[in-house]
Amino acid sequence: MSAFSQSSLELVDTVARLGSFTAAAEVLHKVPSAISYTIRQIEQELDVVLFRRLPRKVELTPAGELFIEQARTMLRQMEEIKAQTRRAAHGWQKTLKITLDNVVKLERLKPLIEDFYATFPHAELQINMEVFNGSWEAISQGRADIVIGATSAIPVGGDFEVKDMGILDWAFVMSSSHPCVREQRLSEEFVSQFPSICLDDTSNVLPKRHTVHYPDQRRLLLPNWYSAIECLKNGVGVGYMPRHIAQPLIAEGLLVEKILPEDKPLSHCCLVWRKDENHKMIEWMVNYLGSSEQLYQDWLQS
Repeated sequence: MSAFSQSSLELVDTVARLGSFTAAAEVLHKVPSAISYTIRQIEQELDVVLFRRLPRKVELTPAGELFIEQARTMLRQMEEIKAQTRRAAHGWQKTLKITLDNVVKLERLKPLIEDFYATFPHAELQINMEVFNGSWEAISQGRADIVIGATSAIPVGGDFEVKDMGILDWAFVMSSSHPCVREQRLSEEFVSQFPSICLDDTSNVLPKRHTVHYPDQRRLLLPNWYSAIECLKNGVGVGYMPRHIAQPLIAEGLLVEKILPEDKPLSHCCLVWRKDENHKMIEWMVNYLGSSEQLYQDWLQS
C-alpha cells in the first residue's frame, strides 16, 4: 500500500484525529494490529517516524504533523477532483456566475440559492454585485453568466440575450433634519449646495454612469446602498435611491422624500444572460427567474 494512496492518507488522518490505533481500528472496522502494521509500512516507505507510541495513545512527531497537514490537503484535492469529474459526467459546468446590479432587491436571493443547490448537487453559485455599467462589463468580459437588474441601454456588444424587467422607480431623499426638508419648493440652485449621494459605477473600461444629479452639484461617490443610507440618514447629502430601498426608511421616518421640479429618473432594467448551449445551468436559471412581470415583482417592485 502506497503512503500516498487515498486509503493510506485516510488511515493516517484517522489515527491522528483519534490519537489511538485501537480507536482508529473501531472506526475503520479493522483490528488494531492491522492499523499498527499499516502505519509502520507507511513510515518505512517514508523513512520517518510519524507517531510516538505511548502506553495508552499515539502522538504525531514533528515529521508526522507536517505529513498530516499535507495529507489532509491532498484528501481535499482528491474529493474536489471527484466532484469536478462527476459534474463533467452529468454535463454541468462547475460554477454558475451571477451578477446582481446594486439596484435589485435581495429578498429572493435566499430561495434562489436554496433551489439551485437542491437542483444541482455537483455545482456551485458565484454571486457578486456591480453598479451601473459594471454589470455590463462583467458579462462582456466573461465574469458573469447572468446579470439581474442591468440598467439603461445596452452599452456593449456580445453573444448574450436580454429580457425586460420593467422600470425602476427612484425617490429623492434626505434626512429629516436636512435643510432641504424645510424648503417648500426645491430649486436646482438650492439643492446644488449639498453633496449628491451617488453610487460609484464599478466599470473599469466602459464609461461610468452615476445617479442623476445637478451639473454644478458635487458628488459623494460610495460603493453600495448600505454606505449611502448611512450618509443620507446622517444628513451628509441628498440623493436618489431606488424606491424599494427608500420606502421602508421613509415609513420609519429615517428619511424624507421630496419632489424636484424636474422629472425624476426612470431606469429600464433587464435580465441579461450569456448564450451557451452547453451551459445547462444558465437555461435552468433563466427559466427559474421567470417572466418579465415576475422579474419586476421579485427584484424591483417596492
